[in-house]
Amino acid sequence: MVFIRLFAENIALLNYLTVENISKSYGELNLFQDLSFSIHKDQKIAFVAKNGTGKTSILNMLSGKDTPDSGNIIYRKDIQVAFLSQEPDINNDLTVEAAIFDTKNPILDVIKNYEKALENPEDAEAYQKAFEQMEIHEAWVFETQYKQILFQLKLENLSQKVSTLSGGQKKRLALAIALLKKPDLLILDEPTNHLDLEMIEWLEAFFAKEQMTLFMVTHDRYFLERVCNEIIELDQGQLYTYKGNYSYYLEKKEARIENEAIELGKTKQLFKKELDWMRKQPKARTTKSKSRIDDFHHIKHKAQQRRNDHEVQLELNMERMGSKILELHKVSKAYKDLTILDGFDYNFQRGERLGIIGKNGTGKSTFLNLITQTQQPDSGKIVLGETVKFGYYTQAGIQVKPEQKVIDVIKEFGEFIPLKKGRQISAQQLLERFLFDRKKQYDFVEKLSGGERKRLYLCTVLIQNPNFLILDEPTNDLDIVTLNVLESFLLDFPGCLIVVSHDRYFMDKVVDHLFVFRGQGVIEDFPGNYSDFRTYEDSVAQEATTESKKEKKQWKKESKSTLSYNEQKEYNNLESKLNSLEFDKKELEEKFHDQSLTPDDIAKLSEKLQKVMDEIDEKEMRWFELSAKMEG
Repeated sequence: MVFIRLFAENIALLNYLTVENISKSYGELNLFQDLSFSIHKDQKIAFVAKNGTGKTSILNMLSGKDTPDSGNIIYRKDIQVAFLSQEPDINNDLTVEAAIFDTKNPILDVIKNYEKALENPEDAEAYQKAFEQMEIHEAWVFETQYKQILFQLKLENLSQKVSTLSGGQKKRLALAIALLKKPDLLILDEPTNHLDLEMIEWLEAFFAKEQMTLFMVTHDRYFLERVCNEIIELDQGQLYTYKGNYSYYLEKKEARIENEAIELGKTKQLFKKELDWMRKQPKARTTKSKSRIDDFHHIKHKAQQRRNDHEVQLELNMERMGSKILELHKVSKAYKDLTILDGFDYNFQRGERLGIIGKNGTGKSTFLNLITQTQQPDSGKIVLGETVKFGYYTQAGIQVKPEQKVIDVIKEFGEFIPLKKGRQISAQQLLERFLFDRKKQYDFVEKLSGGERKRLYLCTVLIQNPNFLILDEPTNDLDIVTLNVLESFLLDFPGCLIVVSHDRYFMDKVVDHLFVFRGQGVIEDFPGNYSDFRTYEDSVAQEATTESKKEKKQWKKESKSTLSYNEQKEYNNLESKLNSLEFDKKELEEKFHDQSLTPDDIAKLSEKLQKVMDEIDEKEMRWFELSAKMEG
């Protein structure tokens, strides 16, 4: 009985991979030293660290693309391992189908042989043999799943050449290949990059259902929350393990940092006491005092340690926006059979915070290019206010000159950001806030990691002090620490904000409403963040869970309303929009007191004022409609 119990426990803790005392340096840059951890069966581990501290290097070592300077990486014998890298290496000459079958998975070979047998029905013997192999390997179930995976990842054109795929399609193909290998251990580098929201949620459900051991680097915090059961963090050269999901990690990390701060305070007091003692000592030292001196130097090293996490708390003094910001009038845009916009109308308000979501290929980036006038509409017009200054972060990234230093790149775009009360934040200080220390600022850009380059690009956009910020997939390749800094900055940002992102946690934190791109020119304005939208969609698409039913009952009881969920959101939004319009009306009315106005100026002001008053009337009418419905 004891043997059976020990055997069961051993199976439960089956070791797949052991990393022993690995170290890595590049020239003078010491990334990490003497790191050790292990991966066991059924663990779903997320590896968390700042950009540039060695995440990619560790993944490359696990995959065999790189080797540690010292230490060992030991895999359990005969386990099947699959890797998903940021830049998949797939033969460009193959079709999608050939690339999938170009693996060592025996079940895929069985399916391939069966499909060949179906093409030659006259060879009854070959067909019978292929059919029997399908039965033996239970390949029917696998074939169904294989088709589902390709469908979910939008890889249904099996005859398409790999060379013609976009970067995102290649990454999805590499993910499909990795999943279909059915590995014992799957190692993933940013698996949610290049997936739309629907795909990400499908992948979460897939990993919840499949008994697969995972080790991943991801910045997607909802994915971390729902998929991972353990987090390993590399922080200032030390590894910390948290046996729980992202919420648990945040809670325990905060407690750890608080404890470290207390210990640091005690160490500083001890350092001060020992410093006083050192000053009073005679020049001749005894053995006992020498030991105490050694301890003193150790304490001094600990006492001088500083955490490098920065919180952004800025009162930005950006250029004030006028009453006209950005207007789209009957705007249409299409590419052959793909309609992006179809007679689209919208007026942006001051301080608006918009998130844009939708499947890949529905026109999200095209919409951003239209409003920033880097592309032109087929019809309709886009009117930009005179005081609007765009800051546009695109997916293309940053272009730098050879041998250019980090600080020189940002200074090309600006020297400082003005703050209120005459203060300012310099280019150097902005870089520090986004985790580039003084030494790193004088590194050559070519030495930066992919994530650090994205972080630098973000700083070049922000240093220009825009009052209308547009971010197209800003979270790709950024680490969680940087995302927290960016979120804090955006929460302080007083201008207009548009974000296209598949990062649901990020969207929930920084936007107030969504444009949902449904495809073929259908765009819905949803009054809420992503979690609100998901809740609403789920309630429409399927029977609500017991919890959501309780929430709806409670909401009805509190509001005594007959409004739908979406109407209630619209009603709440109308009040804030009416307040904003009233402010614009008052501002315009004050301008009429200017004695220097020409008749032409007065006519233009009158036209603007009439538009604002018309919009107030329209929104008030809708507000009264919803109010009457609520009271009824």
